[in-house]
Amino acid sequence: MLTRRTLGLSTAAFALAAGLSGMAPTMAQAQQKTVVEFWHGLPQPLGGQLEEVVKGFNASQDKVQVNASFKGSYPEAMQAAIAAFRAGNAPHIVQMFEVGTATMMAAGPAIKPVYQLMQETGATVDPKAYIPAVSGYYSSKDGKMMALPFNSSTNIMFYNKDAFQKAGLDPNKPPATWPELIAAAKALKASGASCPFTTSWPTWAQFEQLGAIHDTPFASQANGFGGLNAELKVNAPLYVKHVQTLVDMQKEGTFRYGGRDNKPDGLFPSGECAIIHASSGLRSRIAKEATFAWGAAPLPYWPDQIKGEPKNGIIGGAAFWVMTSPKRTPAEYKAVSEFFTYLAKPEVDAKWHMDTGYVPVTFKGFELAKAEGFYEKNPGADVPAAQLTRTPTTENTMGLRLGNLPEIRNIIQEELEKAFQGQQPVQQALDTAVQRGNVVLRNFERANKN
Repeated sequence: MLTRRTLGLSTAAFALAAGLSGMAPTMAQAQQKTVVEFWHGLPQPLGGQLEEVVKGFNASQDKVQVNASFKGSYPEAMQAAIAAFRAGNAPHIVQMFEVGTATMMAAGPAIKPVYQLMQETGATVDPKAYIPAVSGYYSSKDGKMMALPFNSSTNIMFYNKDAFQKAGLDPNKPPATWPELIAAAKALKASGASCPFTTSWPTWAQFEQLGAIHDTPFASQANGFGGLNAELKVNAPLYVKHVQTLVDMQKEGTFRYGGRDNKPDGLFPSGECAIIHASSGLRSRIAKEATFAWGAAPLPYWPDQIKGEPKNGIIGGAAFWVMTSPKRTPAEYKAVSEFFTYLAKPEVDAKWHMDTGYVPVTFKGFELAKAEGFYEKNPGADVPAAQLTRTPTTENTMGLRLGNLPEIRNIIQEELEKAFQGQQPVQQALDTAVQRGNVVLRNFERANKN
């Protein structure tokens, strides 16, 4: 699983780096192929699977050589990229997690937007081929694609069918609403379950996804898409009601707070917790480790807090960003565009999806996986894509475009933990999170105003 730690990166570092020279291929390589340096942040086994995709591209033609290098976690990969910029050794492509999108978009001349790359090289990557919830996250306000989506996930619910059956619950009918989940958790506890329900990625699952599903803003200015002057809205009634429910469930023993980010992931495949809200990318680990029957379902919703049906969820994962350098040649940019064109192919998208558990990012990739019988053989594997595409996107479901969002996530988790520990009421916890988070947003705004 991926790790989202605080991204201690300043946009100024990107701007400083923008004028420095790029990484040049060796003379022997230059005589044969155009070399593209690609830095990524996926650990094993996902990193190895990504490098197999790169090998597939290299084998598909004889003019471009893409060198994939693992540079640590996403934040570590970006810190390495900044150091490389300053030293004049910029990679052509760097993989950046979705919550760093605002920082990347504010980097100015340090990046070359994908739409611009395609225009300059005459290549074609159609934004309309991508699932809107995916393409929208990495697009400018006017719909121009800034980065190439690749490894995208969303947050869904996994549940232990054996535990459900033991508790007298229908193992083929997972809870669709929060009242149903609360009732199921009580039944699970009564049957002897020590941990009926937990959540991984507390801020992503219980705040960001919650807001999207209920078409409620996480922040003003269309969750930051409308401008740098956005302010957090996570102390609104929906969030207060929701967090209070989690606090109450913890007190009665039907919910366990397992920690920040993806720390709770192992609680489900081990059989310790019967229900978990987690990244769809956890599926491959569950399939390998779980010794019980299990299922996947969309995240639940509050019927009294929603108009009509629940809206689409939002994505996690990462995209590929193109780095610039004064010494970078048109041939090198052309090589990058050819690599991106290959990655956008439905067959490449579908295979990555089926091999890893990440969602297909293109409509045709999804249809190809379906046509190959993948979802019949793997029930529930289509849940993430279905959750992402069940409604047209709104300004509250496009994603988040907030500066230094990883820092804001940690602030929310800190205040959330105080509420779980009984140190402060829920309203106070969320009010404080908003106050502290807005300071982060104002600092980012001041640093990036034109």
